[in-house]
Amino acid sequence: MKIGLLRHFKVTLGYPGKFVTSKELLTWQEEYNQSSIEEADIDHQGQKWSKCYSSDLPRAKTTAYKAFDGDIIFLEELREISLYPVISSGMRLPLWLHVFLIRIAWLFGHNSQKESKNEVLKRINRVLDQAIAHGEDVLIVGHGGIMMFLRKEMLKRGFKGPKFNRPENAIVYIYENKTL
Repeated sequence: MKIGLLRHFKVTLGYPGKFVTSKELLTWQEEYNQSSIEEADIDHQGQKWSKCYSSDLPRAKTTAYKAFDGDIIFLEELREISLYPVISSGMRLPLWLHVFLIRIAWLFGHNSQKESKNEVLKRINRVLDQAIAHGEDVLIVGHGGIMMFLRKEMLKRGFKGPKFNRPENAIVYIYENKTL
């Protein structure tokens, strides 16, 4: 069985300024979720997919429609991890500091984050259970952070495939488990 992981097309909205308030960071995150994208060709490396699962966010939907001819199963479980500023003041902080604090808070389950790492892993594993249950080659269209966790969970389940630190947009990463 093969599973292809595909990160959505590149988003046209750039990053916010170097110094932002918590509110500006949240506004940017909302705008990013609705931003237009740059479509690109997708190389499936000769692989034919029987099913396609996709995040239900617009950038992933558009990518899935371009990548797969057939019915696509859109799932909230494949949405990117939503991260929330830890410091909610009107004070402008360096973007890197916001990002650092958010990641630490998320990893340690701080109450500023609406979804824990365990909850993310549970939703990812529900998707993998569903995909594997069919025993067919599946394309999963998602987001960078989710793809990193999907890859780790697939490796635990005996899949073999390429390594990536941060997945590139519109690139298919193919994993195979010969025992399924």
